[in-house]
Amino acid sequence: MNTEKLAPRAAYLLVGIGALIMLTPFYFMFVFATHSRTEIFNLPPPLFFGDSFLVNLQILTDKIPFWRSLGWSLYVALASTALTLLFCSMGGYAFAMFEFKGKQPLFLLVMGTMLLPSFLGMIPTFMIMDAFGWIDQPRALYIPGAASAFGIFMMRQFIGSSIPKDLIEAARMDGCGELGIYWRIVLPLLKPAMGTLGLITFIASWNNFIGPLIVMRSPEMYTLPLALRSMQSPVNTEWGAVMAGSAIATLPLLVLFAISSRRLIDGLTAGAVK
Repeated sequence: MNTEKLAPRAAYLLVGIGALIMLTPFYFMFVFATHSRTEIFNLPPPLFFGDSFLVNLQILTDKIPFWRSLGWSLYVALASTALTLLFCSMGGYAFAMFEFKGKQPLFLLVMGTMLLPSFLGMIPTFMIMDAFGWIDQPRALYIPGAASAFGIFMMRQFIGSSIPKDLIEAARMDGCGELGIYWRIVLPLLKPAMGTLGLITFIASWNNFIGPLIVMRSPEMYTLPLALRSMQSPVNTEWGAVMAGSAIATLPLLVLFAISSRRLIDGLTAGAVK
């Protein structure tokens, strides 16, 4: 067989095997969501869908305020995404297009925060949120990380490579103010990068477990990951109900990624104004 035809087929086969391995846990999560706890622990475990999903959902809603937690997760993820896009785009625009004293040291300081392990900020985060009186408040989950170093870096790089400075200077010469330039010129050209950053931020906020674990105390204020974790115990965990909640929590991310995957790739690879 021609090696030129064999190589692409081998590559597709390898990618297909990798995709199958990565999708297997998701498949079993959805399968287990339709089976009872007893059926899940049978040997061999169930490989196809059952008929216990509604029963698991009833158990789930009886044990935790599931729909309330789902609403909190959605609210926090949307607020975190909106604030991150606003502040990171403004910060990236400032670092890319403005010249001011201490610009390079300040940018290096922002980038340096990416080198710190996240667990080092757990105790300071709790102390600061407690001082502000934000314990058990959703704002403690989306305000502290609104200006992320990764988001600022991503926006700075995109603006620096995709938005000509001559365009900004021309707008200033025409009498457009800095806020007008940012709103009317910069933001429309940032759509690919903002789509990518928004998707990454939404997924990270939706899956955030450590943040709510630090600042949330009341079960009715739990976001979805923390609420599902509260159902688990050393004995008698209703795994069918946990899997049902996990499946429902995963569906929005799968739909969002399916819709935005093209924009994600475009945003990561874009390098010029079209």
